[in-house]
Amino acid sequence: MLDIAKPSVLLMGNETDPIYAKTGLGIAHWDATNCVGQIRFTPETVDVGLPDVTLGEALQRGAKTVVLGVVVIGGSIPPATLTILRQALELGLDIAAGMHQRLGDIPELQEAAQKSGRRIIDVRVPPEEIPVGTGKKRTGKRLLTMGTDCALGKKYTSLALAQEMSHQGFDVDFRASGQTGILISGAGIPIDAVVADFISGAAEMLSPDAGSPDHWDVIEGQGSLFHPGYSAVTAGLLTGSQPDAFVVCTHATREHMAGWPDFPLPSIGEVIELTVLMAQRVNPAIRCLGISSNTSGLAPEERAPYLEGLAQRWSMPAVDPLHGGVEPLVSALTTW
Repeated sequence: MLDIAKPSVLLMGNETDPIYAKTGLGIAHWDATNCVGQIRFTPETVDVGLPDVTLGEALQRGAKTVVLGVVVIGGSIPPATLTILRQALELGLDIAAGMHQRLGDIPELQEAAQKSGRRIIDVRVPPEEIPVGTGKKRTGKRLLTMGTDCALGKKYTSLALAQEMSHQGFDVDFRASGQTGILISGAGIPIDAVVADFISGAAEMLSPDAGSPDHWDVIEGQGSLFHPGYSAVTAGLLTGSQPDAFVVCTHATREHMAGWPDFPLPSIGEVIELTVLMAQRVNPAIRCLGISSNTSGLAPEERAPYLEGLAQRWSMPAVDPLHGGVEPLVSALTTW
């Protein structure tokens, strides 16, 4: 469990690329009622749809934690962002982030936290004593989201599925495997921070034996089996999750891996084939439930025909969780 005092304010800094602002965007979408606003340094900074506030205004609105809503590329936090984090601690706020670079390792922030008595919360810290995966069958049922790429909707799809399943009376839990999902739900394991030999064991810990054979864990996917940088994380999560069902998540207009222009996106069929091939070792009954596509790059009138075309081509439901919802996927799950 993650103990973050709420409400929070999202620190978006200077980030102009939505791909690197997905933590702030995700929290603002799924946990807006616990956010007092966003701190942006420029008008060009990604807007997550919350009121723009200063640090002082966030305090007046009752903020208790500053959450870094961006991924810092290159490994070092920009000076202006570091200043806000230090000032937040000095003013009596906690700070939290989900980067590989831990805030708690920065001397300037350590000193400010010690003087103020406030907390530094690094989300991307796996639990201790993670075992090697066993591959043993666990009770309950599991659904995992698998992607053609990173940052295209696996988390949103998983959260939407768990929400809709709960509304329809399923016994279900969302299991977060990344920093944003953990910040939203308050629990989980940052799979990409686990030493490689223990990734599948961490996935088994994330989704343990269920109290009922009809209980579903909806597990947030990570990366892509086809990704030149992150496929190892995806493979370990898939093996350890032992999913009964999986949903392929893709992007309607993306043609190559985001940030890797020399690597085209795999087809939906390739993702289905490789996922089944790898997962059958630990769960021979695995099946693809359907497709979830990020259609943000399409015109509104293009979305329905595009999704209908996917559904017809692959003979399974195709949805966009933000434009139309995931009810067709959950309806298909009722006959699982």
